[in-house]
Amino acid sequence: MNPTLKKILIYGGLLLVLALVFVMYTQPSLFITLSNQFWSCF
Repeated sequence: MNPTLKKILIYGGLLLVLALVFVMYTQPSLFITLSNQFWSCF
C-alpha cells in the first residue's frame, strides 16, 4: 500500500473517532447510562 494512502486512512480514522466523541459529549444522557452500566459491574 502507498505510504501516503496509509497516512490519509489513519488521519481519516482519527478524525472519525474525534467526531464520534464530540457527538457523544452533546448527549449527556448517554454518559449517564454508560456510567450506570459500568458501576453496576462492581
